[in-house]
Amino acid sequence: MDLNMGMVAREAGPGLGLGLNGLPRIAPAKTKKPKKAVLFFEVEILDAKTREKLCFLDKVEPHATIAEIKNLFTKTHPQWYPARQSLRLDPKGKSLKDEDVLQKLPVGTTATLYFRDLGAQISWVTVFLTEYAGPLFIYLLFYFRVPFIYGHKYDFTSSRHTVVHLACICHSFHYIKRLLETLFVHRFSHGTMPLRNIFKNCTYYWGFAAWMAYYINHPLYTPPTYGAQQVKLALAIFVICQLGNFSIHMALRDLRPAGSKTRKIPYPTKNPFTWLFLLVSCPNYTYEVGSWIGFAIMTQCLPVALFSLVGFTQMTIWAKGKHRSYLKEFRDYPPLRMPIIPFLL
Repeated sequence: MDLNMGMVAREAGPGLGLGLNGLPRIAPAKTKKPKKAVLFFEVEILDAKTREKLCFLDKVEPHATIAEIKNLFTKTHPQWYPARQSLRLDPKGKSLKDEDVLQKLPVGTTATLYFRDLGAQISWVTVFLTEYAGPLFIYLLFYFRVPFIYGHKYDFTSSRHTVVHLACICHSFHYIKRLLETLFVHRFSHGTMPLRNIFKNCTYYWGFAAWMAYYINHPLYTPPTYGAQQVKLALAIFVICQLGNFSIHMALRDLRPAGSKTRKIPYPTKNPFTWLFLLVSCPNYTYEVGSWIGFAIMTQCLPVALFSLVGFTQMTIWAKGKHRSYLKEFRDYPPLRMPIIPFLL
């Protein structure tokens, strides 16, 4: 071997090697793959009424959710916390859901969103606890005949009619059940509602509770026409419907994991009370109306009957809305179901 070639080989060092001409072979330089450029969005938020620019968000990540955009908006406008914000693609369009992702919306890299103030908000739990605790407390004031209701001679007296005491037990049970369900059973898809609604809801529940309690617990109240038989039949209807209502609430709870907004088609379970799902979309409303019909038959009181009628009207509206939502969201939704009354409505 030539001495010079040996020196070249040694100088070449490891990893280079020699070419055919005895010179060191130089390894090709490694080329770095260019990094993908991160595409950011620009979000412009305008007032839905005046079209005034309220906020401009720069470098918003494409996978940001509407909930995250609301939080960014709150930093510039603290008076509008996320719960009272409604963001939409069109000034008169529907509100976007908190879980909607920016890059999946029909917008360009510069997105324009329109803001509406929903007003002061209050949690659903607080609303339910307030509107249900009121009737429970108000009814008991009339039942115990506290002063200034029926006259001084009737203060803290007790009715001689068994149905009056039974009605108090049923009414109290119903609202205690509702309070416990609010705390331990219900899972709300929306965390808040407008504060103004609590006054409307409480006027409805508290007002009717006072009206029906005044007559049922009145010293001149007369028992139902058909006596004990009518009361027993009505009590059976009330108890069955209360059990059915609770069973449906538990079935609906099991459909939605805690902290989730997942929606599924509700189906009957092994519990016979849930078999009403075969015929209606909202059997919890069906059982609720049935409970108040039973209570109206038991007490034979006109205010209770009117309360049942108003409640049925409102729950029918809610049931129709949920039924339409199910049909729109699930193509395989059972076709035989009606919103609230089997085969009719």
